[in-house]
Amino acid sequence: MRWFAILSLACAVASAQAPKKATPARKDSSKSAPAPAPNKWPIQKLTVEGNHAYAAEQVLNVAGLKVGQLAGRPEFEAARDRLVATGAFETVGYKFEAGEDKQGYVATFQITEVQPAFPVRFEELGVPDRDVIAVLHAKDPLFSMLHVPATKTIMDRYVGWIQEYLATKNVTEKIAAKVVPTTGDQFAILFRPARNAPVVAAVSFTGNQVVPQGVLREAISGVAVGSTYSEAGFREILNTAVRRVYEQRGRVRVSFPEIRTEPMKEPEGVHVFVKIDEGISYDLGKVDIAGPTPVDPAALLKAGDFKTGDVANMDKVAEGLEKIRLAVRHAGYLDAKVTSDRKIDDEKKAVNIVVHVDPGAQYTMGKLTLVGLDLDGEAEVNRIWTMKEGKTFNPDYPDYFLNRIKEQQIFEGLGNTKADLKIDDKRHVADVTLNFKGEDPTKRPGRRGRFDR
Repeated sequence: MRWFAILSLACAVASAQAPKKATPARKDSSKSAPAPAPNKWPIQKLTVEGNHAYAAEQVLNVAGLKVGQLAGRPEFEAARDRLVATGAFETVGYKFEAGEDKQGYVATFQITEVQPAFPVRFEELGVPDRDVIAVLHAKDPLFSMLHVPATKTIMDRYVGWIQEYLATKNVTEKIAAKVVPTTGDQFAILFRPARNAPVVAAVSFTGNQVVPQGVLREAISGVAVGSTYSEAGFREILNTAVRRVYEQRGRVRVSFPEIRTEPMKEPEGVHVFVKIDEGISYDLGKVDIAGPTPVDPAALLKAGDFKTGDVANMDKVAEGLEKIRLAVRHAGYLDAKVTSDRKIDDEKKAVNIVVHVDPGAQYTMGKLTLVGLDLDGEAEVNRIWTMKEGKTFNPDYPDYFLNRIKEQQIFEGLGNTKADLKIDDKRHVADVTLNFKGEDPTKRPGRRGRFDR
């Protein structure tokens, strides 16, 4: 790091005139020594690199530095220590560069977030969840219900803060935090009383007619049986694992009006009985693209292949949304995100879908690098490669290109081929490296037949 103080001092030395020879003079004690070069400069801008779950504002709030503040190495080291002390970051660093007017810093904190991190749940704490959330937000600017690092340090810290708050409400029961499974391969950090909670030993359903008991048990057993039981937590499991089974059949109004438990001895735990209201089947209604998109909406809907008028299978809808995302990505928008809103028309018994496309930036083709070919082979590949530098980048084209070369036997003796992509998400450029392997992939670099592009 080049300090502004050093730069200023160097400039001062460079511009000083060489002293003329003169007879020694008595030292004038009335003149003061030159002022020391400054070691603090104003912060003109603060940024954060490496953050994903945390907003830059959250990170800077913890760091404690402000734009306009005079700061040097000690202040930034103290800010770094504050970030490290949160336990939320694997690494914390910082860097400086001169501002545009050379009168201050543009400083960047470089962080790596701790993984894994999970959503948070509260059970049986004796106070409303919103009150506990408010306490944790006040204590920790980084707190989020959706993302808490699963480290003992952070979990114990939160337990202590919650315990302190509960004591002000005359709740003295000790609490604990642990990572628990929710659905599928998903987990959450659960804060609840430290006493042993009942474990789900078995699950039975009543009221089901469309979906057999065995299908329902298979859907829920892997995530529910053996887990700690609470009604709120169990309903969350139902609303993911079991609801999906019904929504594959268009039963979008399925509900679970009653849950009761009975103790069991073999195996030890509770038997959970779930009453289901299956509702009726809904059809898929209109599917619309909301707002402007870089790809023709009609083309996107065609790619989604939505079966309007058929049973509203929400898994099929999700597959259609993914096809739309891939179509937008095909047009060079590698960071495209596709979401949807579900509009249920109870009168027509239809589910209408509104699709939202956030394309992000469009990427262009960068440098093409060829590995494993001689000069003749490289010339041939460069001739038939159509995605030239600066053109819209299609991420599917490199693999398609290699497959066509193999299928049409452009080269004899060609073995494994592979396309490697290097994505620059700041410049929005994609470089491609094509790797050609074989006994002698350029034995006959001339084409055999026509290359269909």
